[in-house]
Amino acid sequence: MKGFASRVGRIEISGIRRAFEAASPSSDFINLGLGEPDFDTPAHIKAAAVQALNSGFTSYTFNKGIPELREAISDKLLRQNRISVSPDEIIVTSGASEALHIALQALVERGDEVLIPDPGFVSYPALTRLADARPVGIPLNDDYTLSLEGLNERITPRTKALIMNSPSNPTGAVESESNIRAITELASDHHITIISDEVYEHLVYDGAEHISPARFYDDVITVNAVSKTYAMTGFRLGYLAAGKEYIEQMLKVHQYIQACASSISQKAALAAISGPQNCVEEMRHEFKRRRDFIVSALHAMGIHFPVPRGAFYIFPAVKDEHEFVEQLRRRGVIVTPGSAFGARGLNHVRISYAANLNALRQAVAIIRAIMK
Repeated sequence: MKGFASRVGRIEISGIRRAFEAASPSSDFINLGLGEPDFDTPAHIKAAAVQALNSGFTSYTFNKGIPELREAISDKLLRQNRISVSPDEIIVTSGASEALHIALQALVERGDEVLIPDPGFVSYPALTRLADARPVGIPLNDDYTLSLEGLNERITPRTKALIMNSPSNPTGAVESESNIRAITELASDHHITIISDEVYEHLVYDGAEHISPARFYDDVITVNAVSKTYAMTGFRLGYLAAGKEYIEQMLKVHQYIQACASSISQKAALAAISGPQNCVEEMRHEFKRRRDFIVSALHAMGIHFPVPRGAFYIFPAVKDEHEFVEQLRRRGVIVTPGSAFGARGLNHVRISYAANLNALRQAVAIIRAIMK
């Protein structure tokens, strides 16, 4: 038998990707398992990518990314997030996934602990283990926000980092300003670096407001991407922002594993961030319409859960997640079992409403039949 690295043996194939692969052979499946907007990338963004190709902008770029994109991100962070970082304090990455990876690789090592929400996004524990550190799950409040008490109880001398995600995948929870302030104060007291995953920042509803922890605390690595906001998942374009000492270390990892993000995608991202933003509001409005539909329909069936105030997921509890997921799969609907997102996600399911209303109506009818 071949011997493989133990760090790879400690992780599993993502439960989200399993759901995606299960649906892909047949177009008849209604896939509510994947967190991907079903909208087409806005025309002006695609035009920028085509222009990059036609002009021959297909070579390597600076490791950190093209200057004009980093300048646009710096301006965006100041205007929208109230974070002041220079273009030199930004690295453009191949998606938010790479940003999370290089942040953890630069921060932690064997014996260190990383606090992560439980349930939380599937990449957090896997990337922590790949960095030879130990993920420690933080329980959530009843509304799926981070429990300050639970966080405080799990801090040890080995705690090196905390990963936050608001709006949240898989729950759709949005952290309040007061909770974020309290968390940053606690992190400061214990000299813990926060990695803040903010890829769903523009998808907030019902008067919720996205708050960046870096507004209140210097030791924050802010991670974001154009994928969800602008329906650009396949462009694989993300970025991170942090103090210079963090950037210096993360850049070492980035330049060896990636060199630079796609030149074409960088031009498309520049058009997305610098161009008209009406497309963002149109997509957000449609996501809210879909959320309202599926929340109302499931509540009417007696399936109760906190109403998500952000992202495009609901995370209801079910009696037996595996039976529920399998019954839906047999009838052509894919959802993701909650245990894929952590031990405290057991007997929940993540349902993505990033599908069109017609697909959601069909899925709801099938769920209703199962419940009967």
